[in-house]
Amino acid sequence: MKRRGVLGLLGAGMASAAGWRWWPDEGVWNPCVDPALPAELAAHALLQTAWAGLDMAAVWDMHVHLIGVGDGDSGIWLNPTMRSGWHPLEFTQFKFYLNAACTADNGDVDRAYVRRLDALIEGFPPGVKFMLLAFDYHYDERGERVEALSPFHTPNDYAARVAASRPERYEWIASIHPYRNDAVEALEWAVSHGARAVKWLPPAQGMDPASPLCDRFYAALARHDLPLLSHVGDEHAVQGGAAQALGNPLRLRRALEQGVRVILAHCATQGRGVDLDRGAAASRVDNFALFARLMDDADYVGRLYGDVSAMTQINRAGPYLKTLLERDDWHGRLLNGSDYPLPGVMPLFSLRALAREEFISEEQAQVCSALRRHNPLLFDFVLKRALRAGGRGFAKEVFATRRVFERIGE
Repeated sequence: MKRRGVLGLLGAGMASAAGWRWWPDEGVWNPCVDPALPAELAAHALLQTAWAGLDMAAVWDMHVHLIGVGDGDSGIWLNPTMRSGWHPLEFTQFKFYLNAACTADNGDVDRAYVRRLDALIEGFPPGVKFMLLAFDYHYDERGERVEALSPFHTPNDYAARVAASRPERYEWIASIHPYRNDAVEALEWAVSHGARAVKWLPPAQGMDPASPLCDRFYAALARHDLPLLSHVGDEHAVQGGAAQALGNPLRLRRALEQGVRVILAHCATQGRGVDLDRGAAASRVDNFALFARLMDDADYVGRLYGDVSAMTQINRAGPYLKTLLERDDWHGRLLNGSDYPLPGVMPLFSLRALAREEFISEEQAQVCSALRRHNPLLFDFVLKRALRAGGRGFAKEVFATRRVFERIGE
């Protein structure tokens, strides 16, 4: 069942047979327990093992969403549909996201979201950092903003300010639509203010990574050697269903061929796309197969990476997760991110299913469940460190992501 389907099902309160089959084994709502772990849980061997062999200064969670409603000085904009009962799917999704971050829609969302994130990261050893994502509007091919098609907007300057407030814990990733008339200038500003990468979500933001309209922006990215983190595969967390074809991973060939370093978010583990290598009229194949084709292209080694955020969710685990764990030849180019706040959306994960498929043991599932109640961010990290398939787990390089975002001389 897709994430959008799960949220829609729960939001509508439907109790169909399909719904009961996927009824969340840890409940519907995040209980928002104190992030401070009980002594017994904090000392558990599973947590201690999670840190073994890692250089903490190299561990950067490279996929942390920075959301809000614009009730502070953030400049965040939220599409009105996200708070309107006339749009039950978007309304329900947003309620889940706020609950996942233990934040109530009470006039202090922007600050409360950051306060909760600040509290959660205290569960990580010193040196570990978290990369905050800005998010640009949807733009059309004329370079004009289209708010009606934009799910939300998190300004670059806000992400930069939050990151600067705790430089020992935060880095930030800009979001700049390539069709904007000022796209290159916006990139220059972002680089000068410490941005480590640029984030795109093509199905929601409306950019076609294969369009010549992106070329001037690609040239600027290559000049600054700034990675492009782009969602690939179908998108269900926010509106964007009408433009799912823009998530085809093969559309990023244009960026790669112009010297851009590209990170494919979620490893394209949703949906099917046209096999563009065989022409625009070719048949549709699994997007993950297209991702694998790119990863196996020797010409892209050193420039192409996969982002394993969200890979333990019920709509992505299974054969995809098994392949990623077993393809240890890819591990040096897989990067860990949490996709926070989604680890706190309780119905999106099934630890019972992961144990049933032998990715983790029953005991590990119980410990991870207890951990998740206190700290979903830490839960995501510990769970991924525990995963096994065919005797293989993710190599430590998957978690040592800093190397991909460092600038020359650092």
